[in-house]
Amino acid sequence: MALQKKVHPDNFANGSDLEKRMSMQRTSMINEAQTTLKDPVLRAIYLLKLKGIDFSLQNETTMDAVFLMQQLEMRESLENIKNESEPLDALDLMAKELKTSSQFMMDSFALAFDENKLDEAREWIRKLQFMQKAKNEINELIGSCEDELLK
Repeated sequence: MALQKKVHPDNFANGSDLEKRMSMQRTSMINEAQTTLKDPVLRAIYLLKLKGIDFSLQNETTMDAVFLMQQLEMRESLENIKNESEPLDALDLMAKELKTSSQFMMDSFALAFDENKLDEAREWIRKLQFMQKAKNEINELIGSCEDELLK
């Protein structure tokens, strides 16, 4: 936060074009760094990059058939959630289960990374990607259900 304030473009409103441009670049870099640190998947990818492992979110997917089947079942449950008698309760339960699973995967990534088992660490990131997408879907559905209750 202090670094952001120090390089904020408002501080260079009367500066030269170079100072303004440098301020914008530094602000952008700080914002990107904060985003990376806050997001477990992006943070893990960054750690792998520090070890020379290239990881592209678009080109990576897990081949763990059991895990993929669980993801398909969760997606089906999400599609039918509004038919539940208490969809918000069901979504809250799913969110809690997802949080527990995600934490396990983050811990497993950290252990594999610490032990320099980088292929295994990479696999945990692939799985975490699915969990993050599911978390976003659950949050959207919670918002949608709450909106419907307010109508």
